[in-house]
Amino acid sequence: MEREQNQYNYTNRTMKNNIRYILLLLALVGFAFSGPTPKRQIFLVGDSTMSEKRVTAYPETGWGMMFSKFIDTSNTVIYNHAQNGRSTKSFVEENRWAPIVDKLQPGDLVLIQFGHNDEVPTKPQATTQKQFQINLAKYIRDTKAKKAIPVLITPAARRSFDAEGNLQDTHQVYSALVRKVAKKEGVTLVELDKKSQAVLESFGPENSKWLFNHLKPGQHPNYPEGKVDDTHFSELGARKMAEIVYKELNSQNPGGIAVHFFKPVPKK
Repeated sequence: MEREQNQYNYTNRTMKNNIRYILLLLALVGFAFSGPTPKRQIFLVGDSTMSEKRVTAYPETGWGMMFSKFIDTSNTVIYNHAQNGRSTKSFVEENRWAPIVDKLQPGDLVLIQFGHNDEVPTKPQATTQKQFQINLAKYIRDTKAKKAIPVLITPAARRSFDAEGNLQDTHQVYSALVRKVAKKEGVTLVELDKKSQAVLESFGPENSKWLFNHLKPGQHPNYPEGKVDDTHFSELGARKMAEIVYKELNSQNPGGIAVHFFKPVPKK
């Protein structure tokens, strides 16, 4: 009888140990197949002043290209979907917005900068002031529906000095609309327009050409006849715009984005 009881106890212990072993194996397998923790995503949505440029457009540079250099890619992935010539209307009509919404995960950030093309009534992609606000509200609503975080950015300033050397506010109406929508919808606003105007004014009418795609004939093979462009940036100009956006986001810290910027390494 005692031998049978011992045999029973031994069998029972063995079964329990086997079950624990199987559960441990299942946990390890589940961990192996779960993969690494997904990186947080940042999406850039806007026009040519923000967009990635082809090699054939160089030295024209979108500020989004420089902004990506501030991002710590060990825990973040940044997608620049901005496109030349797009407005709040055409970006949606060309089915560029819907695929972004499909990819959004909770906590992702969407940086939205339009206005350059919306505000020019002669362009087919232009929008009325009313439609511009409705469109911006849609971007915000769609982003929030995925529990992601929208950020509105006023359009970067154009280089437009009058004869007396005073910088003209070329985005006055549509930048004000961006501010109005951001306040109404309760989302973070990056004030790129006014702060980029301050940068241009600090450089002055002549030296501010360095910030834009101004080239003399023969200066670059992409523009053999030269180029005078007061809207699109040089590498330096794009860097200055990206610095403004970085400082604004680092200060306001929407969705805790500050942890996704590179941190300076103290010198030993």
